Amino acid sequence: MSAGAAKIPVRVAEVTPVNELVTRFRFVRRDGGLMPTFSGGAHTVVEMNDRDRVRRNPYSIMSDPGDREGYSISIRRDDNGRGGSLFMHRQVRPGMEMVISNPVNLFALDLRARKHLLLAGGIGITPFLAQIKQLSAMNGNFELHYSVRTASLGSYADELVANYRPRVHLYHDDRGEQIDLPALLDGQPLGTHVYVCGPKGMIAWVRKTATALGWPREAVHHEEFLAPASGKPFEVMLARSNKTIQVGEHQSLLEAIEAAGVEAPYLCRGGACGQCETDVLEYEGTFLHKDHWLTPAQCAGGTKIMPCVSRFEGKTLVLDR
Repeated sequence: MSAGAAKIPVRVAEVTPVNELVTRFRFVRRDGGLMPTFSGGAHTVVEMNDRDRVRRNPYSIMSDPGDREGYSISIRRDDNGRGGSLFMHRQVRPGMEMVISNPVNLFALDLRARKHLLLAGGIGITPFLAQIKQLSAMNGNFELHYSVRTASLGSYADELVANYRPRVHLYHDDRGEQIDLPALLDGQPLGTHVYVCGPKGMIAWVRKTATALGWPREAVHHEEFLAPASGKPFEVMLARSNKTIQVGEHQSLLEAIEAAGVEAPYLCRGGACGQCETDVLEYEGTFLHKDHWLTPAQCAGGTKIMPCVSRFEGKTLVLDR
């Protein structure tokens, strides 16, 4: 078994449609025990036995950190994705036995902050649901700005407005409503931290705007799990394992390593945590780096690769694995 976070055998307790694209899943332990403690912003990796392959996808835990009876996640169906969301929507039913990982938090609240400014887009609302519950329990100062395509696709928007008015602000794309980000960021009190989760363009926009306005880097937090890209098949030599593996068109390098029975560490599987960083011993070709972890110098140097999301095109690739 791959060396990710510790595993929890679970049973699917509930499958609840939220809207036409999003479904909520709740997991409880098969042994009836309590789930491990987690904090707002944490994620779990869900294992899916999809016919002849095992998929492992990270999803933010959206339930109350004070509720250890189970974990809830919400998944947006992606009809053009790699298949994980479709498996969850089409195959998973209450009573089904699955395996998830212990929670890992790469998007934790900085509790030194005097105020927490939360910016969400679409399904990026999920980590904030747990963070808001955590902040409410500790009387924390927060403000949420949530952008959705339409009111019908605003997952949990009504619940958030009902419970946390006037700290929740909604924006609907189909109505031409947009966050006035420069004014919003410029008007925050000293000691505010900003958190953003949503589409890639939104994350880049918030980070760029905050930098231009002089926000310290450590006060701007973001979460984005990248999906492994498809690409041309390629061959890899695993030096320590003395194995040569083939990476398929729609398979990540990490998945190919696991399929060969070789342990590979991971925590997020989305190019953010750095756990799967692997040394390159030899190569002849071009790296397709897709992660958030490696520095530009490391990418240019050709000595490292993040097998969870990055690919390779060329004749020779030898890894220290």
